[in-house]
Amino acid sequence: MARKPRIHYPGAVYHVILRGNAGQPIFFKDADRFRLYLFLQESVERFGYRIHGFCCMTNHIHLVVQVADTPLSLIMQNLSLRYTKWVNYTQGRTGHLFQGRYKALLLDADAYLLELVRYVHLNPVRADMVPLPQEYPWSGHRAYLGSEVLPWLTTEWVLSLLGRRTDSARKAYRQFVADGMGEERRNEFHSGTCEGRILGDDGFADDALHKANQLRKREWTLPEIVASVCRRYGIAEEQLKSPGKTRPFSEARALAAVIVQESPHLSLTELGRLFNRDASALGKAAQRMLSRSRADVELAANIEDVRGALSKCPNV
Repeated sequence: MARKPRIHYPGAVYHVILRGNAGQPIFFKDADRFRLYLFLQESVERFGYRIHGFCCMTNHIHLVVQVADTPLSLIMQNLSLRYTKWVNYTQGRTGHLFQGRYKALLLDADAYLLELVRYVHLNPVRADMVPLPQEYPWSGHRAYLGSEVLPWLTTEWVLSLLGRRTDSARKAYRQFVADGMGEERRNEFHSGTCEGRILGDDGFADDALHKANQLRKREWTLPEIVASVCRRYGIAEEQLKSPGKTRPFSEARALAAVIVQESPHLSLTELGRLFNRDASALGKAAQRMLSRSRADVELAANIEDVRGALSKCPNV
């Protein structure tokens, strides 16, 4: 399946995660983290972006990044390459340090920035590494409290959401983080709410994709596909599960399989379980239908009708 392009526009905010290859450590001594700090300082100055929060764990890194004109992909490529070279040199090793492509989740900062910064800074607490976030030296938490100076970390935006004066905002930030101490893993900060790469409501997603000159592709569900196919053929869902190859039921099943094959987030195995059919048989039926539709105008119209109906469905 082709990778979806990164969403870029000036001012975009992302939750970025860099993981060690095969879950292996990426930090071996304190000097490694200090070296990463240096690379972050130089990177921020060179590319003109902002870091609003971060946490360096043993085998992965969390960053809350706001870009300017330079795309995140160029920033992360430069940062990961420089740090990998450093570790390979100091450890006498070769090869990849990080696991594949970094994870980047675009987020609606107005709705999620404050909670995401707290979530990132509480990573060591959730991992039972420290009882309190201020006891962990490798995150942005202490800089937010004013007990550490990190010139490449921007704290003003988040603090401004909590108070007009720096001292009162820091006090409010401390309490806000303390209130989230019992928070468990939040899947939305890893998987988002749209296409696996956006965290925000439909309005934000549409606006972000418009800014990035990308079209939004809806990810419909199996029930939506089945309902649309049944409407087209005027049959009930239960009839698609019945044995035999009687038309129009067999044709409706094949059409559902066509749509599933075109949907990267779905699988024929799931459809097979729903219809009590073998996944490979459904796949072959879908291919036969597509082949026949080149010469069968009515069949082609059925396929296009279901595609169109699904694309017009409201998001769920």
